[in-house]
Amino acid sequence: MKIEKPMYFIQQVSEITGLSKLVIRKWEERYQIVNPKRLDNGYRVYTEADVNKILSVKGLIDQGYSVKQAAFFIEKIEPEPESEPESTPETPYGQTTSPSQNINEYVLELLKEGTSCHEAGMNYIFQQAYHEKGLENFIHSVALPFLLEIGNRWESGEWEEYQEAKASMALRDFLIELRRNFIVRKEAPTLIGACLPHEKHEIPVMLILLKAMIKGWNTVLIGASPARGSIENTVQKLLPDRVILSATTTTPFEQDLNALLKLDQFAGTCKKTKFYLGGPGAVEYMSNIEIKLEFITLSRSLNDMLELR
Repeated sequence: MKIEKPMYFIQQVSEITGLSKLVIRKWEERYQIVNPKRLDNGYRVYTEADVNKILSVKGLIDQGYSVKQAAFFIEKIEPEPESEPESTPETPYGQTTSPSQNINEYVLELLKEGTSCHEAGMNYIFQQAYHEKGLENFIHSVALPFLLEIGNRWESGEWEEYQEAKASMALRDFLIELRRNFIVRKEAPTLIGACLPHEKHEIPVMLILLKAMIKGWNTVLIGASPARGSIENTVQKLLPDRVILSATTTTPFEQDLNALLKLDQFAGTCKKTKFYLGGPGAVEYMSNIEIKLEFITLSRSLNDMLELR
């Protein structure tokens, strides 16, 4: 049975992309960025591919291209129709992909619900996407792109603080529920995931822990902006095999670089535990200073952190 692909009216496209209906029509008529179909009543309807092209052009404009240049560039690189990947390659820990490229229908719907701050709607879409795609594909193709787009819209001013907070909280609550219901064997090795002190973005850590659970790890989460003593006490109590410290922003280093240096010294006393540091903020900051950590390994690869050897 053929399944119809979703179609979007211009108001929905406006909510998803953050562009006005006037701008969308202008891009269509002047630059032929998309060519939406028309219903019998004259209303425009847009496909998922149309919305992705608009988002791609918008992303290029944000990087400094003119609309004409962005439209030409997108036309030149327009990909073949997508097929469902057999596996999801890992995005290097500390790097991000462009949130405006290849956003699927679930993320588009989440952005629409997030714009309206409709928490129940977002939760329903999370559940549908998770049941269709499975946990690993859900993380890569839904949770991560949605999280990146939340940050992108917050930084650009397209979303107000309450919209960003509602969308982030909805994703966080759903990830908590997934972790709560995930069964790991009793003898599994233990991994502690923690934000650095002063780091408030805990969702990336939660996604790391879910990835670790898929690989057979028993995980423990230390929440946002923990005290250094909380991390050390938890490690001393649980004696984990791995500790992953995360910094999505550079705030932890700018606020208290000494906390990381003391954690590095503490790591030297934990002979059976390997410590890793990752995240975009950590990679950016540590790449630009001369200070080298002695016992904590800076890593861009989540797979390296989760190796059982």
